[in-house]
Amino acid sequence: MNTSNGRKIIYPFDEWQIKETEFNIGTNYRNETIFTTANGYMGMRGNLEEGYSGPENTTFNAVYINGFYEEYDIDYPEGGYGLAQKGQAMVKVADARMVKLMIDDEPLDLFKGKIRSYERILHMKKGTVERNFTWESPGGRIVDVSIKRMVSLTRPHLAFIFFSVVPVNFDGQLKFISLINGDIQNSRYDKKDVEKDVRVGAGIEGKVFRTIKTVADNTMGFMVQETNRSGFKLACAVEHEISCGLDHSVLTEAKGDMVRVDITVKASKGKCYNLSKYISYYTSRDDVENIEESAINEVSRAKQDGIKVMEDEQKNFLEAFWDDADIVVEGDAAAEQGIRYSLFSLLQSAGRDKKTGIAAKGLTGEGYGGQYFWDTEIYMLPFFIYTRPETAKNLLLQRYRTLDAARARALELGHKGALFPWRTIDGPECSAYFPAGTAQYHINADIVYAIKQYVKATQDQEFLYNFGAEIIFETARFWQDLGSYILLKGNKFCINCVTGPDEYTALVDNNAYTNYMAKMNLEYAVEVAKKIKMERPQLYAALASKIGLKDEEICRWEKAARNMYLPFSEELGIIPQDDSFLYKKKIDIDLIPEDQFPLLLHWHYLNIYRHQLCKQPDVLLLMLLMREKFTPEEIKKNYDYYEPITTHDSSLSPAVFSILAKEIGYDSKAYKYFIQTARMDLDDYNGNTKDGIHAAGMGGTWLAAVFGFGGMKVGDGELCFSPKLPVHWDSMTFKVRYRGRKLLVKVQKSDISFTLMEGDPLKIRCLEEEMFLEKGAMVKKVYISGGHKKCTTAE
Repeated sequence: MNTSNGRKIIYPFDEWQIKETEFNIGTNYRNETIFTTANGYMGMRGNLEEGYSGPENTTFNAVYINGFYEEYDIDYPEGGYGLAQKGQAMVKVADARMVKLMIDDEPLDLFKGKIRSYERILHMKKGTVERNFTWESPGGRIVDVSIKRMVSLTRPHLAFIFFSVVPVNFDGQLKFISLINGDIQNSRYDKKDVEKDVRVGAGIEGKVFRTIKTVADNTMGFMVQETNRSGFKLACAVEHEISCGLDHSVLTEAKGDMVRVDITVKASKGKCYNLSKYISYYTSRDDVENIEESAINEVSRAKQDGIKVMEDEQKNFLEAFWDDADIVVEGDAAAEQGIRYSLFSLLQSAGRDKKTGIAAKGLTGEGYGGQYFWDTEIYMLPFFIYTRPETAKNLLLQRYRTLDAARARALELGHKGALFPWRTIDGPECSAYFPAGTAQYHINADIVYAIKQYVKATQDQEFLYNFGAEIIFETARFWQDLGSYILLKGNKFCINCVTGPDEYTALVDNNAYTNYMAKMNLEYAVEVAKKIKMERPQLYAALASKIGLKDEEICRWEKAARNMYLPFSEELGIIPQDDSFLYKKKIDIDLIPEDQFPLLLHWHYLNIYRHQLCKQPDVLLLMLLMREKFTPEEIKKNYDYYEPITTHDSSLSPAVFSILAKEIGYDSKAYKYFIQTARMDLDDYNGNTKDGIHAAGMGGTWLAAVFGFGGMKVGDGELCFSPKLPVHWDSMTFKVRYRGRKLLVKVQKSDISFTLMEGDPLKIRCLEEEMFLEKGAMVKKVYISGGHKKCTTAE
């Protein structure tokens, strides 16, 4: 069976589940990513609890803590001033998931004996992964095994494993061997691998932890470790509970880098034996006095509460999440499943503690070193802004927390203000390749754009005044200092030697995306300065004093914004990506052999840079973010120019093309690009899901559904909608949080309806017609030939 995009189905379509129907060595690596369980703080890849004895390069065992990193030196063949010197990489931590099972003298091992039945299910409503299988040992003993894993969304430091065994045809002995393994090697990718493909890992090799303390006491055990260079400490505690096995014994061992708790039961045929394992992690980056005590108390409390309590907490949390975030698609099971998996993965990936962000691979793999990029603000934050605004706020506060590091980076490069790092975990720049790293100055404006959208959608003035404004002012300072008034450009304000979002064109002058976004940044800084000065003069005076801001500096921002050079080609009627782009040789992408994609792994950078080639949309992304500035005709002209020269080597690409294709009436392309981003990992489009999810593409899925087919736009003070569904969709339903309201939107082939579920009355605009919504009343616009009519129904 194939999906509607013609690709072979990997996981059967299901509204709320992702299901693996057989154990297969060839797909195990990929499935470990798909069946990851995480909560924004910790992430556990979908490795087998009982252990894995299969061939090399068919598994990647890992547990991660968001923002917990080791430092490493960045080596350059030739040095240079201002190059990043140290990197930060998220590392694998002590693995407490393992529960080996001995059946008399035979270990449970799926690579031995016979698998009689097998399934693994990710439950997106319950937030659990369950494995159910029947296995026959080489000696003929048959067991029914059920293993449930959950990483708690309400208790960020806690996870549990529920291991259930039924002897089918024998009486005998069952031994559960529960471990904390601190002998962790980072990583399967060596530095040569990472040099060839920077996407796959961080290049940290070997062991980065030393064990400080191990203890095993009855059913409880814990371990404390410390990283070799960053000096961070980590405590991991486990506690156990055995049921249906009154006749059992416990043996423990704590030695070296291992904690072991053996629980042995005398088993009878047909009886069920259950082991509950509670797992907790705390680190020295957490706001607790004693990480060891905190981890022990966490698992002790969990054991006292029991798994049922934790499952109920998880279910209630997810009911509230889906009530805000769910998108229901009638008529396309592939799309609905892909959307829900994307949104669930975003929830699992997002830090909610104001100190951590969203890594490019979430907590499913260590691609890009577990570092944070601009992807968060431009692709992923909109989902949270309009569904879970408190999470969006916490992600922005993570940027504020690193503002001092951004100031230091700007100063190091000889500039005023602040320059946020292209890739980082805790603030310093970690990009070793400055042409496609530090030179992407647009990240400053990306963060400010996200702040602007958050404030517009929430009216959270206190955040703007106390946190956002300082970022906005310091980044405006940077732009004003970076750019210059160039006489031969009509004395316009130009920004030279930068790299835009398209990383296949580097170190150029007047990248259009950068200039437009810098202009927005400067204008917003002027607007916010005037607003705070008028509304909160004392607060403004304190902030101005803190950062040394003078009125004349604000005047310079205003002048730079007013005179910003905005590229445009009169000959072609399009926006040039930069000053030199249109003067390069065009290349027919269709003539490039398929085995040469992605180009960055097969072409020298110089061969890429000298052509009109785009890795991802650059000008088109600009037009998406600032749609109010461009007509559909202008979008179409640019779309037609840039689409044939875009390779889509970046997972960030399809969502933008989908939204704009819908805008200009390219309906089949809109759906083609949409389903590519919605099912990028479930269908393994790029062949690299094994290395981790494409988190930004998942944010793009929400954007393409709501801003694309749902036609939502956010104007000055009002929501606007101009929906158009794919031809084979019967309907799409989604919800939006906006300025304290909660709005239910249902788009059908014949009408679109709006129901205000929470909050004060709201004025919106649909297909250019103004609508007034009151709580509990549904307003429906019905399409008819040659126009539309509106009817209101009270509920």
